[in-house]
Amino acid sequence: MRLATLRDGTRDGRLVVVDQNFVNCRFVHDKFKTLQSALDNWQEAKPELLKTVRLVENKSNVFPFDINNIMAPLPRAYQWIDGSAYLSHVELVRKARNAAMPANYYQEPLMYQGGSDSFIGPRDPILVADESYGIDFEAEVAVIVDDVPMGASPEVAKTKILLIMLVNDITLRNLIPTEYEKGFGFLQSKITSAFSPIAVTPDEFGEYWDGNKLNVFICADVNKKPTGKVVSGRDMTFDFPQLIAHAAKTRVLSAGTIIGSGTVSMNQQNTGEGEGFCCLAEVRANEALSFGVHNTSYLKFGDTIRIWAQKPNGDSMIGEIVQQVQQY
Repeated sequence: MRLATLRDGTRDGRLVVVDQNFVNCRFVHDKFKTLQSALDNWQEAKPELLKTVRLVENKSNVFPFDINNIMAPLPRAYQWIDGSAYLSHVELVRKARNAAMPANYYQEPLMYQGGSDSFIGPRDPILVADESYGIDFEAEVAVIVDDVPMGASPEVAKTKILLIMLVNDITLRNLIPTEYEKGFGFLQSKITSAFSPIAVTPDEFGEYWDGNKLNVFICADVNKKPTGKVVSGRDMTFDFPQLIAHAAKTRVLSAGTIIGSGTVSMNQQNTGEGEGFCCLAEVRANEALSFGVHNTSYLKFGDTIRIWAQKPNGDSMIGEIVQQVQQY
């Protein structure tokens, strides 16, 4: 099923089921007006959601799906935890600044807890006060989970994945060094994230979801210039069950917790499908290593970023994130 949240003047919007072609949608039963209310009662909500899917397929009481009136699937969440599951991303960025990879990076995931009190929609502008902050996009995959018990194993965590989304985890690169020096993690450098218009159940991806990883192309362009078409599952060091289990080691994860993959990345030395990068930090690091200088700037006011997931046959399952950078 494909779920979205329609802007209705409230903080949490109104839950709708969307058809296969992103043309029509329909409200879910009043008992589940928001996605969070459905996640809180998933076993009860799922039959009602599936019933609504059938009604949408039959075009019963549907109305046009307006992408410009769509919020993030969860406009706010109880918890947003982002990992760095692609060590090729960390290796490249660290190599460009002559920093070695600590051995423990290969043993367990890197994670940080981000702000989740508000997210922005797939067509909302990226608002930043100053270009000098170093505005970057990060194209990621994320999952929404059911209640996860403390100490859950990856095998248990795997059964708790309910929905899949895309993320633009917007980062202010030039603010990161000062925060790193304090040794206490991200805050100012990680602003409000944007999510895909649609959150889908894993079955929608068929063979491209193996229960652990999503195996599609994650694509991005800036001002219609491609930056990357990266295979999402190929070089994912820690899969989603491992990320969830790591996050749940010392705490319960409430239904509606979002777990991000970190920037989707590939080892550029490998051959095969996929090319490029899913953030400008990797573009710039590659330039520095190849040419000794950065030729690509970070995002400027007026720039437009587009992020989407694509099956090998070209089909998109979650819709596109398309955002313009604007001065706050």
